[in-house]
Amino acid sequence: MKGFIKSQPHWALALLAIVLVSLYWFLWAEDRYLSRATVVLESPQIAQPEVSFSSILTGATGDKDLLLLREHLLSVDMLKRVQEELDFRGHYGEHGDIFARLRDPEGPIEDLHQYYLRRVTVEMDEYAGVLNIEVQAYTPEFAHKMVQLLLEAGEAHMNDMGQRLAEEQVAFLERQLGRLEGRLDEARADLLAFQNKEGLVSPTSTVESINQVVATLEGELARIQAQRKALSSYQSVQSADMRRVQSEIEALREQIEKQRDRLAQATGESLNRISSQYETLELKAQFAQETYSSALAALENTRLEAARKLKQVSVLQSPLFPEYATKPDRLYNATVFAIVVIFLAFILSMLVLIIRDHRD
Repeated sequence: MKGFIKSQPHWALALLAIVLVSLYWFLWAEDRYLSRATVVLESPQIAQPEVSFSSILTGATGDKDLLLLREHLLSVDMLKRVQEELDFRGHYGEHGDIFARLRDPEGPIEDLHQYYLRRVTVEMDEYAGVLNIEVQAYTPEFAHKMVQLLLEAGEAHMNDMGQRLAEEQVAFLERQLGRLEGRLDEARADLLAFQNKEGLVSPTSTVESINQVVATLEGELARIQAQRKALSSYQSVQSADMRRVQSEIEALREQIEKQRDRLAQATGESLNRISSQYETLELKAQFAQETYSSALAALENTRLEAARKLKQVSVLQSPLFPEYATKPDRLYNATVFAIVVIFLAFILSMLVLIIRDHRD
């Protein structure tokens, strides 16, 4: 035995390490209970989601929500809540062997978070779209309670985050809607006051009616002028028929001029100016109404979106209450350590043989 140690010290050291580590894993390492749960995030389907090219490029919203939930479950904030409700420091500081326990229960939060990540595992299954949560603890009760707390806190966090954004959007749109409603009322009041001032419900319709009257009078004038020309071929200018026709022509011309003066004149409140002012006020009122309608529709859509942002953590596998310890993986850990040590010892042995050959 002594000769083997002297001739092959690296192999002796490797065997000693394997024996010691195996004794640790099989005799000393304290049992840990594993509680697990599988969850998926669901939202109420208020409306059928639209499929767009951008959504295909950026990926599904569900995966993004699962990633956000995973990061929150592994965050320092979640660790602080676990500490407040379950006393994380006390449990992992009092239980476990010297290598596995929390060495400094009163240590800084950074060290505590590193230990937290060793005992809590949250993995996302991208193919199935679910989140697998695992917690290792030294008692089955603590492991079970901790998984339940992670589920409840995760669901509350996702709802708070979505509702906060939705409420801010709704509040902003409600303020804008109130301002636009005031503009709409003001535009309608200006339009009504203008109609009452001018005594016209619709100056534009009045202008169209006068244009039709002028067109009719001009047609009648053309007809009578043709009649006069026909009479002048066989009657004198002083005849009764010629004087009657000429009087009708002058009356029509006077009436046409009068109607045209109503439509447009250099000074005064002509109908074309009144109509132009009316159309401006009407356009302002229409624009205010359309803007108000758009804001109202946006507000309703935002409220529906706020309802859709509510996240429900649907449990596919409820938190398991472990009946026996499954951690640590004693055989696996000891086997992996033995393989690595043997491999390193073999490399060292080859180096020794190479050095001896060069010496010879």
